[in-house]
Amino acid sequence: MTEVIDLDLPASDGFARALHRFRQSKLSQLGAVLVLIVLFFAVFGRILAPYPDQVAGVVDVAAKFQPPSAQHWFGTNELGQDVLSLTMAGTTVSVLAGFGVVVIGTVLGTLVGATAGFAGGWVDEVLMRFTDLILTIPSLILAMAIAAALGPGFQNMVLAISLSWWPGYARLVRGEVLAAREEVYVTAARALGATPGRILFLHILPNCVSPIIVKMSLDMGFAILTVAGLGFIGIGVRPPIPEWGTLLSTARNYMPDNWWTAMAPGMAMFVAVFGFNLLGDGLRDILDPKGRR
Repeated sequence: MTEVIDLDLPASDGFARALHRFRQSKLSQLGAVLVLIVLFFAVFGRILAPYPDQVAGVVDVAAKFQPPSAQHWFGTNELGQDVLSLTMAGTTVSVLAGFGVVVIGTVLGTLVGATAGFAGGWVDEVLMRFTDLILTIPSLILAMAIAAALGPGFQNMVLAISLSWWPGYARLVRGEVLAAREEVYVTAARALGATPGRILFLHILPNCVSPIIVKMSLDMGFAILTVAGLGFIGIGVRPPIPEWGTLLSTARNYMPDNWWTAMAPGMAMFVAVFGFNLLGDGLRDILDPKGRR
């Protein structure tokens, strides 16, 4: 009698164990909830804003600097605009910019690191020395310089930060590729006549996805902070487009008397960064190969 083997059991068993570990971590669950809330407002924040006309730039000077009330939960700013509405709409800009930075940085870093690790020799030396050179410059300073050269704007801000973000991924992927290229399945692929490109992109890189995903989740919070930092110093997104860093930069001019103008964007930034960090720690525990026992 022929024995039937269910090849789906190992994958489903691994997923069940990962889900069990995630359920055991209350902080990871809290992080997932916070991230879902942030993503919800990133998608629907502009639509659900109590005063959508003010998000579009309408001002009401007669209502400026009103303290928190039932009508304006987080008060109004110097132009009479509802701070809560601006913060909700700014979630879209901040999260989308952070996501763009992480994705572009991941793609660039993965290409550089994978090429260096797989090719070896002088290619590895040239690419890694260039990566080390970029790493010697503080990422925020480098992003500020690039953003100042490109000019203000959403696309320029994302590109500027991304060009300073990729080296970390390059070093991570290079290390993973160096370890994976000596595995038996890579030797078997070479013996079967697979091209170097096929071996790299179809055999090696798919086995390096887990640490990349973990780093991306952990980097989201820092990317949002960097986006806010550029907006805070005035070389990121410019008004009237609402963005957390820009809102905080304007609010600092009216502190501490009108403290509520900074409370909503500050709290939103804290929740986003805290949530992504907690979720990243949870994913690291789940996707760590040493934990799959």
